[in-house]
Amino acid sequence: MSSIRLQATDGTFFEFDDSAPAGSGGMKEVFFSKDRRHVVGWYRKKPDANAMERLKTITGVYRDRIFSQEGGTYWESLFCWPSHVIEAQGFVGVVMPAYQPHFFFAHGSKNEDFLGIRGKEKEGKWFASASHQQRHLDQRERGSWLSYFTVCIKIARAVKRLHMAGLAHSDLSYKNVLLDPAGGNACLIDLDTLVVPGKFPPDVAGTPDFIAPEVLRTMKLPNGTAGKCLPCIETDRHALAVLVYMYLLYRHPLRGRKVHDDDPQRDEELGMGEKALFVEHPTDPSNRPDPAPARPGVAPFGDVESIPFTVCGPLLKEVFERAFVTGLHDPAQRPSADDMERALVRTVDLMQPCANPGCDQKWFVFDNTTPPCCPFCGTAAAGPVPMLGFHSQRAEDGPFLPDQHRLMVYHNQYLYPWHVSRLVFPNERVTPEQRRPVGYFVFHGGQWMLVNQTLTGLKDITSAEARPVPPGSSIVLANGQKLLLSPEAGGRLAHVMMTGFPPAA
Repeated sequence: MSSIRLQATDGTFFEFDDSAPAGSGGMKEVFFSKDRRHVVGWYRKKPDANAMERLKTITGVYRDRIFSQEGGTYWESLFCWPSHVIEAQGFVGVVMPAYQPHFFFAHGSKNEDFLGIRGKEKEGKWFASASHQQRHLDQRERGSWLSYFTVCIKIARAVKRLHMAGLAHSDLSYKNVLLDPAGGNACLIDLDTLVVPGKFPPDVAGTPDFIAPEVLRTMKLPNGTAGKCLPCIETDRHALAVLVYMYLLYRHPLRGRKVHDDDPQRDEELGMGEKALFVEHPTDPSNRPDPAPARPGVAPFGDVESIPFTVCGPLLKEVFERAFVTGLHDPAQRPSADDMERALVRTVDLMQPCANPGCDQKWFVFDNTTPPCCPFCGTAAAGPVPMLGFHSQRAEDGPFLPDQHRLMVYHNQYLYPWHVSRLVFPNERVTPEQRRPVGYFVFHGGQWMLVNQTLTGLKDITSAEARPVPPGSSIVLANGQKLLLSPEAGGRLAHVMMTGFPPAA
C-alpha cells in the first residue's frame, strides 16, 4: 500500500492510499483513506476562486450549522457531507465520509449477477423502475413497499434540512441518492456543489427526468437573461416529488405517450419542459402511458389505470396533485419537503400488511374509503379491522376536533407517543423516550385488543361512566368506541371504527 499524508486547509491531517481507488465520476477521482473511513475526491479540473469559496463554506459554516447543533448526529446517516478541502501539488480535493456498508449491493442481481452490480454502490436508479425491481434485483435487496415509504421519508427529511439551512441541492435525482430499501436507509450524496441562493449559483441544470419544467423551458437563454430559471429550492421540490413518485410507483410522472414534435430532442424539451403534463392528470388523459404487456405474477405499475397514484392514499394523492398539476408550471404552488415528509409519515399509519404471503409488495395503504383489498395482488383483507380517528382540543375545555390523522390497526402494531399527543411528530426531533411504544394491538380470541404498556391516563369514555385502562391491562376494541389516550395538553381522543361498518356518529 502506498500512503500519502496530506494536510487539509484547516490544518487537519489525513492519510490516503493512492493505490485504493474508491470510484470515478465525471468531475472527480476518488481514493480511500488509510482507515477506510473517509475518501478524498480529487477534481480533474481545479475549481476557480468562486468554487473554492463555495467548498470552504460548505465544509465550514454550513457543515457546522447542521452537524454541530443539538441533534446534529442524526444527520450523519442521511448526508455524505464534505468535511475538509485539500490543496496539494496544484490539485484540489474534498474529503468526505466513506459510504456505509449497507449502501453496497451484497447479493447483486438475479441469475448469477448478470448485471455485475454485486459490491457496487446502491445508486437510487436501481430502485426506481418496475423492470429493475421485479425482473433484475435480488429479492433480498428490494425490501417491501413499506420500506420504500421509510426511505422516502428520510430523503424528504434530508431535503427539508437543506432548505431550512437556505441551501438547494440543485441536482437532486436518483443518481445522487443512495438507497438501501431492505434496511430502510437513504443518503444524499454529491453535496460539494450545493446552491446558496444569491451567493453560489448552480453549476449544472440537473439530471434529465428531474429538471424542473421552468429550467428546461429557459435553458437556452443566456445567463443573466431576465426570465431564465436556475436550479433552486423550488426546483428541488419538483425533483423530490418525482423521486418519491418513482420510488413508490416505479414509473415517471411526466413520461407518457404524448408526442410534441417529430424531432426527438425537441420533443424531449417540450414534453419535460414547456408542455409537461402529468401522466395521471385528472382532466387531461392525453399523456397516459401505453401499458406494458402484462406478465403473470407481476404488478402492472406501467398501467396507470390498474395501479393509479391513488393507491398511495389520500394524503399523497393531494401532495402529488400539487406537485404535478397545480404546481408543475407554477413553482410557488409546489409542496415543500416538509409537506412531503408529513404526508409520507401520516400515510405509514394507514398501511396494512397484505394477507397474501406471496405478494410482491407485501403492504398497501387502506383508509376505509375503498374496499379492503391489496391493489397489487388483489387479495382481500381478512375480517373487520379497527381504524382509530384522532381528535384533540385546541384550547383547554374546548371541543375535541378532528386532527386529520388516522391509524389503521394490524396485529402486533405499536401505539407511539405521536399517536397519543398532537404535540409530538415523529421526525428528527423526537427524543429516545418518545421513540418507545406506549401500547400495542393484538388480534386474540377473535377480538381486537389494545394492550396498554405505559399510558397512565388511558380511559374508555364511550359511556357516561368512564372506565380507566391502567398500564399492564388491555381493552377490547369495538365500533363506535371512544378512548381518551391522554388527559394532558395535546392529548388525543381516539374514535374507533371497524372497517365494513358505517362511520360512528
